[in-house]
Formats: sequence, C-alpha cells, structure tokens
Amino acid sequence: MVENKAELPEKKRVSIPPVAIVIAAAVVVGLAGYWYLNRPPAPTPPPPLTGAAKAYVRNLTLSHVDMQAHESYLKQQIVEITGMLGNTGGRALRTVEINCVFYDPYGQIVLRKRVAIVSKKMGGLTPGEVKEFRLPFDEIPESWNQALPQLVIASIEFS
Repeated sequence: MVENKAELPEKKRVSIPPVAIVIAAAVVVGLAGYWYLNRPPAPTPPPPLTGAAKAYVRNLTLSHVDMQAHESYLKQQIVEITGMLGNTGGRALRTVEINCVFYDPYGQIVLRKRVAIVSKKMGGLTPGEVKEFRLPFDEIPESWNQALPQLVIASIEFS
C-alpha cells in the first residue's frame, strides 16, 4: 500500500508585535480624547420670559401678518412672513424675539426658529410705535403643512 500524501504548503503565521498594538490603541484613545475635548459645546437654551416681560406681552400687538413664498436665485423656496408689531404699553423695548413654530399636517412640530423682530440695531420700539417686520425662512422641511406658523413672543428686553 502506497500512501500518497500531498504536501501542503506551510502557512506562515503573521504575528503583530505587542508594541504595535499598544501604540495603535494609544493613538485611537488619543484621537477620541482630542475629539471629545474639542467638540463644540451644546447650545444652551435661551432664557424664558421674565415675569415683567410676561406681564408686558399683552401690550404687544401683531397685525397684518402675511406669508408669501417665492423662489430664490439658487432655485430654493423662500417663505417670508411679514407683519406689523405695535407697542401699546408705556415702556421702550430694546429687543423682541419670537418663536416661529411650523407644523406638519399631523400637528407635529417640524421646525421651531427663534428670530428677532425688533432689535437694538433696528432702533428698538418706543411706546405707541408700530414697526414692520420681515422674516425669511429657507430651511423649512418639505413635510410642513404650508400654513402660517404659530408666532409666540419668546423674549423682551426693555430699554
């Protein structure tokens, strides 16, 4: 009986030196630490209305609020909300910010954007004064219900 043994080529074992593994692990840990320490901080939510501002909200009137959509030069849909803000109270205002809340057809919030409608660089808003505002939006999700967003006074700063 003759046994026919086929000679199998001998496999070379590849071994990674332990020093290389330690160096690779140190590099990965170092990169993860660098990313963790240098990432931008989480945005802090803006402060809520103060007690005086909450009481003063009834002295602000939004009127002639209208919404229009048009296409920009970059073929992007721009939605503009325009209107008038009146100050019927007795205090001068430095800034007034509102939250514009856009909903989908199911009543779910798809975008909440806080924007200034009166600011110091616009000249503020004196007692008895009415100012126009214009709010352009170009990042509204497609799931938006195409209705006028809810406009809620978010911040008032007195002069």
